[in-house]
Amino acid sequence: MTYRIDIDISAFKLTLYEDGKAVNSYPVGVGKLVTQTPVGTYTIINKQPNPGGPFGAFWMGLSKRHYGIHGTNDPSSIGKRSSHGCIRMKNPDVLALAKVVPVGTVVNIHP
Repeated sequence: MTYRIDIDISAFKLTLYEDGKAVNSYPVGVGKLVTQTPVGTYTIINKQPNPGGPFGAFWMGLSKRHYGIHGTNDPSSIGKRSSHGCIRMKNPDVLALAKVVPVGTVVNIHP
């Protein structure tokens, strides 16, 4: 199985694709206007459960240095421009996603 993640910044939505077919989508928080989420195509380069701090229950680092997909200790920030550029997910959602996608998964982020 091949997985791909698509993040639609303006819709505050992350969609997971399996073998080209959308299989799940999740609401996300994205970067504030002054610390915008970087547009582009990246890969997941590392995964870490319980990273501490504001990163919630799980961290998946992207090939864009200092950026990642992670949980949050503030679920009210989901669906808003609320981060310093990372993609925030509710903790149960990021845990479900992290169980499925391997390191090396392509992540496409677009406006």
